[in-house]
Amino acid sequence: MTSTVLPGQWVDHAPGPDDFAPGTYNMSISTERYTSPEYAARERELLWMKVWQFAGRVDELPKVGDWKVYTIYDQSFVIVRGKDEKLRGFVNACRHRGNVLCQGTGNTKRGFLCQYHLWSYDLEGKLKGLLREADAGPLDKDDNSLIEVPVDTFGGFIFINPDPGGAPLSEWIGVEAMAILAPYRLDQMVTVMNVREPLDCNWKVVLDAFDEGYHINGIHPQLLAVLEIDPATSRYRFFENHSIAMAPFEVRGANADKQVEGIMALPETFPGTAAVIPRFQELVKPYTADDGSVTFPEDVTARKLLQQATRDTLTGMGLDVSGLTDEQMSDNHGWTLFPNFFMTIRAGECHVIMAVPHPDGDPNRCIWHVASFMYLPPEISDQFKVDLIEVDEPGSYKYFEALHQDYVQMPRQQLGLRNTKLDHLTLVKEEVVIAHFHSVVDRYLSQEGSK
Repeated sequence: MTSTVLPGQWVDHAPGPDDFAPGTYNMSISTERYTSPEYAARERELLWMKVWQFAGRVDELPKVGDWKVYTIYDQSFVIVRGKDEKLRGFVNACRHRGNVLCQGTGNTKRGFLCQYHLWSYDLEGKLKGLLREADAGPLDKDDNSLIEVPVDTFGGFIFINPDPGGAPLSEWIGVEAMAILAPYRLDQMVTVMNVREPLDCNWKVVLDAFDEGYHINGIHPQLLAVLEIDPATSRYRFFENHSIAMAPFEVRGANADKQVEGIMALPETFPGTAAVIPRFQELVKPYTADDGSVTFPEDVTARKLLQQATRDTLTGMGLDVSGLTDEQMSDNHGWTLFPNFFMTIRAGECHVIMAVPHPDGDPNRCIWHVASFMYLPPEISDQFKVDLIEVDEPGSYKYFEALHQDYVQMPRQQLGLRNTKLDHLTLVKEEVVIAHFHSVVDRYLSQEGSK
């Protein structure tokens, strides 16, 4: 009998925080990279104009002619679905006098028309016609078609790269990383939360915050009543540009009653677990005495029952989770896809945190974007799908508790980073993902890397 090795089993042989020799990564991070306009200007040209970055979900552009605008700093691009169903990206400027072609989102069956002098382009970006064309003089339409930039998709996400000479998206993400993510069925998930707003901190403060669990004791005290935090059990996988971090989901409490109590409290902080609780209660019932107390035999834990309940619930909904391990039923894996895409993912759901520099170039500001996705049966998924919410008034949108705590903390950190006497940060070993992330930033800014 042969056993099938699942992609999620990478954790079984992955290094922990004690397995990285001193000096593997630089654990001293300069504060100028968070506050210096000069540093931010180098990032713009050497990093942001060279990398793949999230631009939306495939289901935002389902029909031929659907388009949306993506901007980074003052650079504007339009992404459109062509007649051949392919998504393409173009510099959002007419080739005649540079007028912006599109703003926001929309649909065009015939192509793009510049309102300034009525030059028109088809969905493939080719110049079709222009006002008084016969009198325009010598003009090569091919040479004056829209400027194309790379657009590609993975896992239902749209990515765009301002650099036409960059590596393909599949090479950028990597075969191994894509294989690990495939069983989660990201491309079949539906957007259930989608919020974007300006935030008073550097974009890297956001990535740093979600690249470690060291802060849980400080700003997420409610989680300590539910979860056991043991950094020694964390496992990591580092790629050239990206990383994965995993900490086992361990419920606090030595006895069965406390373990079950912790699981029952999960929906308050992790809303996605609510659908699993009824099945979990069914599985606990055989171990429950008449007085309500719970006793587990040696080979049963609340964590194992949560894993079974999750698999049973998702499978019962007609969803395929056969490619995921039991541990992936309960454990969140934290992915950092460089430069700004952080995702926690477990069976049935994922949550994405992103941040880009503020368009005005101020290193003390960014635009953060949070989105949640769920793997749901197609017949009910539309009931849960939401549109993007753009928040104009700080603090007016109410995030769930743990996310709100991060939202409040990050601008406080930026205030501290602006102190000129503070010239560096010191990382501890369980912040090794942050150190890896900054090593990739360093590689780009030293012009050593192009992938």
